Amino acid sequence: MKAIAITSHGAPEVLRLTECAAPVAAAGEVLIRVAAAGVNRPDVLQRKGFYPVPPGASELPGLEVAGVIESGDEIAMREAGFKVGDRVCALVAGGGYAELCTAPVGQCLPVPKGFSDIEAASLPETFFTVWSNVFDRARLQAGETLLIQGGTSGIGVTAIQLAKAAGATVIATAGSDEKCAACIKLGADHAINYRNADFAEEVKRISGGRGVNVILDMVAGSYVARELTCLAEDGRLVFIAVQGGVEAQIDAGVVLRRRLTITGSTLRPRPVAFKSAIAKALRTTVWPWLEAGSVKPVIYKVFPAAEAAAAHTLMESNQHIGKLVLTW
Repeated sequence: MKAIAITSHGAPEVLRLTECAAPVAAAGEVLIRVAAAGVNRPDVLQRKGFYPVPPGASELPGLEVAGVIESGDEIAMREAGFKVGDRVCALVAGGGYAELCTAPVGQCLPVPKGFSDIEAASLPETFFTVWSNVFDRARLQAGETLLIQGGTSGIGVTAIQLAKAAGATVIATAGSDEKCAACIKLGADHAINYRNADFAEEVKRISGGRGVNVILDMVAGSYVARELTCLAEDGRLVFIAVQGGVEAQIDAGVVLRRRLTITGSTLRPRPVAFKSAIAKALRTTVWPWLEAGSVKPVIYKVFPAAEAAAAHTLMESNQHIGKLVLTW
């Protein structure tokens, strides 16, 4: 099969089109003929050598795919309601940048009705991540307020829509007025341009001094201390990335007095059972929102798989709004 390999750690140009042996589905897995694959920030980190591949996972990059089931564990497929020939999208631990990819049956979801393979490929990584962190770990409820750091990233556009569909108020940050306008168009109630305003002061103003209930943070570093000041009592701060660095100074007294929760997670190394539980929740709650059109994929640009390096260059420029997708 054809695949995009990381030939060495470094700049986007280390991504090369190559040929390699096709994977074989193991027990509990399916083999997917990949039509499209999403591009995500962890792919960039893996290319640079900062995101180790979990034991047993493919060394090829790519964490989400969409395509057709070619073969697999028939018993597992039957129990999950799938069969050979079905169109699915899947979260994978690696190997998505290839014509064929294996995936645990439990991490597969049917392509939502009316969706193209490109649209479906843009869903798994961000939808699994947002559901797990915003709704499971941070327990966002209807009527609460969510602050999203980086509202126009792939995670951001997903979090805005899911939180609004769940009945929450959304404040998003972004790095330009154009991106702030995009956040509002996606459903955010408020958008803050962090380049010309202090997000913590703006959150206090918008919330009338009460603060927000949940913060979804991809930055960490120097943001953390300010984030704690704009959490409401019993507020929850959840980290999913550390683009601003792993070290932060905090006022522990604020945590004590306001009964704050600080948490975080990484999804890739979690066991199949954990990810399968997220898939079930998505299928029950979120897939109906997608099929009804109340939540939509946001795709900025599509690249032929052979141009994966160009996709990574665009991602690192931070100029995109939404998802980048590769096609075969």
